[in-house]
Amino acid sequence: MDHLTTQEVAVLCRTSQETVRYWRHVGKGPRGFKLGRKVLYRRQDVEAWLQEHYEADRRKAA
Repeated sequence: MDHLTTQEVAVLCRTSQETVRYWRHVGKGPRGFKLGRKVLYRRQDVEAWLQEHYEADRRKAA
């Protein structure tokens, strides 16, 4: 299973780590989980979250 750190998700989304943390805090971002003190994200969850946002944006534009 491939896992991403908060920093890797931020790079993938071209945003800051603080933004990714905020998204997680308010329940708006990709699903993550804590492993000790570190938050990790399954790559497939991040990709699914991005795809949902892509499709939602396309529906708005149509």
